[in-house]
Amino acid sequence: MARLTGDAGMARLMNSFVIVFGLGGVGSFTAEALARSGVGRLRVVDFDDVCVTNTNRQLHALKGNIGKPKATLIGERLRLINPMAEIEPVKQFYQAEASDELLADSPDFVVDAIDQFTAKCHLIATCKQRGIPLITSMGAAGRWDPTRIKVADLNKTHHDKMALNVRSILREKHGFSRSRGAWGIPAVFSDEPLQPPESLAYEEGTGFRCVCPQGNNGLLTCDRRARIDGSASFVTGAFGLACASVVVRGLCGRDGTETPHD
Repeated sequence: MARLTGDAGMARLMNSFVIVFGLGGVGSFTAEALARSGVGRLRVVDFDDVCVTNTNRQLHALKGNIGKPKATLIGERLRLINPMAEIEPVKQFYQAEASDELLADSPDFVVDAIDQFTAKCHLIATCKQRGIPLITSMGAAGRWDPTRIKVADLNKTHHDKMALNVRSILREKHGFSRSRGAWGIPAVFSDEPLQPPESLAYEEGTGFRCVCPQGNNGLLTCDRRARIDGSASFVTGAFGLACASVVVRGLCGRDGTETPHD
């Protein structure tokens, strides 16, 4: 890594503090890439436990880990990767009441890989208000092609329903501008059209059914959801690695975090 960053850039990484919120198919890859890149302090935050249905896309979804906290497992993995780093796993759901605690200690960068809209938008708005650099991940599910992934200002993304909903909430609930001007918040997104989920034989024509063996997790259990989009590790992971790239380039003072689009 130092052959890319030089001594000064490597020193910046080793002295940096990054928080990753959400340790699923996107955030687990982001956290690992940051540890492998030499970031000196990482706080990794997720309330959820590993489910067998995470196996297709999440780094911690291994035999023997089902039912264990994602934050704890990622923390253990990162310590093995980078024993010199300070790793702080936090099993907690991000919400307004916990924002001061979870964002404590003046992070140099924050990664938003949260799926839940209320939490996601509050985190984005809070970081913007406090001047904390942030990269946010938009919708990675329902896509096949990682080469369609791009980075642009959150207010200038396209072909992304999650980004559309996030912008709407930020304008209505958090006072963001209704103009099409840049907000100064980089977002990872895909311009590939979303593929609706395929019907599966076990559903017998009745629509989506939760098959998670743990059942209700008390917060975002999928049996409350009418639809789960399909996902692939080679797309969700690429989203996460793109997030890590924005963070590392930002910490090292490299410009050009926005990719052009047609």
